[in-house]
Amino acid sequence: MNNNMKKVIKFVFIALLSCVIIFPLYFIIINSLKTVEESRMLNFSLPSEFQWGNYIEVIKAGSLVRAFLNSMLMAGVSSIIAVLVSSMASYALSRRRTKVHNMLYVYFFLGLIAPVNYVTTLFTLKFLHLQNTYLGIILEFATLGIPFLVFLYYGFFENIPKELDEAAVIDGCGPFQLFFKVVFPLLKPATITGMVLNFLGAWNDFVTPLYLLSDNKKLGMTNSIYNFFGEHFNDWNMVFADIVLTVAPIVIIYICGQKYIVSGTSGAVKG
Repeated sequence: MNNNMKKVIKFVFIALLSCVIIFPLYFIIINSLKTVEESRMLNFSLPSEFQWGNYIEVIKAGSLVRAFLNSMLMAGVSSIIAVLVSSMASYALSRRRTKVHNMLYVYFFLGLIAPVNYVTTLFTLKFLHLQNTYLGIILEFATLGIPFLVFLYYGFFENIPKELDEAAVIDGCGPFQLFFKVVFPLLKPATITGMVLNFLGAWNDFVTPLYLLSDNKKLGMTNSIYNFFGEHFNDWNMVFADIVLTVAPIVIIYICGQKYIVSGTSGAVKG
């Protein structure tokens, strides 16, 4: 098989894989711009007239401004907490290779594969008086992201020589100055990667808010789709418009942070 044939096969294979993503995306967008009657057909045809007002209507009907702010609060703050805690924990674990620290690293690693027990989580939040609160759900999202971020940062610290720490200490740096002024700025790829991935995970989480938040006014964008669909179960154009508005912010964030995600994950694997 010559090189040209290999290129053709590769192109066809990539095109087919792209269709798996493009066709559902096209289906959702095109049906979000149809009338109620046209959207009930659930087909790939273009609308007779583009209904751009569907997006304004769904924002008002679904209270999406409040849902958007809720998602930004929960995903944004939890990402910051997860990054700070994970980076400091990884730094301590990578610099001290005792049996205790190795066991702690394995403990964090188990968090990547252990399922979430929502019954225990609910009882814990209730005991701490954090059930159905923004703080409770933020801490939960941060906790869910910490195991992966510890694993991510740990690989990066492998590439930072200990001599840098020693030089900073000789210059008079304390523990926090050493970490935040000397070491942490070197972790930009890992930090942006961790922020983006944790933000996407918290934004897309549908189940956790349903278990931990009983107040519908505190739910985010992803859960607004469920509520809106239950109220307007025949208005598929509104449902699809809600989906588009929910997905749009995370697509923009992912595109902006894509190059850092690639460099961040490759650096962790290399370490």
